[in-house]
Amino acid sequence: MKKILFALGLAIAVSVPALAQAREVTFTTELLNYGGDGAYLALYLTDASGKYHGTLWVAGKKSKYYKHLSGWARGSRLNSAEYDGLTGASVTSGRTLKITLNLDDALIDNGYEIRVDTAVEDMRDNRADVAVPLTADGSGKPVTGRGYVRSFRYDF
Repeated sequence: MKKILFALGLAIAVSVPALAQAREVTFTTELLNYGGDGAYLALYLTDASGKYHGTLWVAGKKSKYYKHLSGWARGSRLNSAEYDGLTGASVTSGRTLKITLNLDDALIDNGYEIRVDTAVEDMRDNRADVAVPLTADGSGKPVTGRGYVRSFRYDF
């Protein structure tokens, strides 16, 4: 299922001149067949120093479980303003989450990193299951996660 969100005015916006350009980016996260309940995922950005910059998407509707997405939870402080309008259903074992967002060009090739935290009920949580630089060279190149993520990639 492809979800399209035009990220105008999101918390991830960088202060740039009024004529800043945006680029459509599709994020594809394929999960392993891990044999458990639906997974919660948080896709977010960090800056060059690893500091939380903003939420891209949260998969999983029950906010009481968001604390298990520890890197994202710490950065966002679980402030609902950070993820309002940026949530969808959890993703089940072996399935794929595909979302498309408009991101400021200023985020690309400027030290930002995309991170994906994952958690599954009664199974382990994975902080930074995926951590990959947001670069033009990285577009279209899949990476393997360290936990439930079989493959993650972003495409311009």
